[in-house]
Amino acid sequence: MPRTLSQAAWRWLCGLLLASLLTPPLQADDSGTLRYPRRADGDEFRSLYALAQLQLALDKAGSSLRLEPSHYSMEQERALVNLEHNDRLDVAWSMTSVEREQRLLPVRIPLDKGLFGWRIALLPKDRAQLLKDVRNLEQLRQFSAGQGHDWPDSEILRDYGLPVRVSSSYGSLFRMLQAQRFDYFPRSVIEVWDELEHPRAKQLAVDPHVLLHYPTAMYFFFSRKRPELAETVRIGMEKAIADGSFERLFQQHFAASLQRARLDQRQLIELHNPLLPNATPLQRRELWFTAPPVR
Repeated sequence: MPRTLSQAAWRWLCGLLLASLLTPPLQADDSGTLRYPRRADGDEFRSLYALAQLQLALDKAGSSLRLEPSHYSMEQERALVNLEHNDRLDVAWSMTSVEREQRLLPVRIPLDKGLFGWRIALLPKDRAQLLKDVRNLEQLRQFSAGQGHDWPDSEILRDYGLPVRVSSSYGSLFRMLQAQRFDYFPRSVIEVWDELEHPRAKQLAVDPHVLLHYPTAMYFFFSRKRPELAETVRIGMEKAIADGSFERLFQQHFAASLQRARLDQRQLIELHNPLLPNATPLQRRELWFTAPPVR
């Protein structure tokens, strides 16, 4: 016949249950995982480079944290809101802005070496020569650009009087372009070629004529409640830069894309970025891409 628990044992068991209810959820350093935003199905390719650099940084820092996607896919702003509140997300990466650096904790080492500010356009195939005669900003203003509603790029373009049409969904921008809801879709030179291979871009082409440039950076961001995570990744990235492994990984992913973009054969249109934080490390030349002379 089973023995009944003693009064002392009941007190111990009740105390254990109460403690489990009061204990906060496991965070990245407790659970051994670092949670990042899951991409929508079919868009996983957009995270491959950032995840490779993040894993490299963790390895260089001697961290045992394991990368794990969020349970659900997230558009950019949803991911940043979750991160800001330290809610089921530990890290995200995006283009920086003054507003984002106020909300979140950046690691100020540009993953993209600034190349998210070097933009060439996606166009419908039957309008592939649309920008052939564009030589300056005034001529570019004749055409409308498509952008995400919460992307810093939208404000940068509008600051120069460039017409912008926006969407809350990344995928819908491709459909809007094909339907000519706007004229061109400026994309980073290091993302446009992979996007072109996606089935949703089968009726699109890359413009061969114009190159937009504004200074910016894509950073890893962390919650301001988790500075230790940011510091771990910063230390690892600095080590990767120092031993050359950051650059080797960058070239492995993007050397062919940069060659294919033929930057030196394009008409360059320079824009100022009013959203660029003063703390951007522009003085560290080793962190930035150096473009060949362009027209």
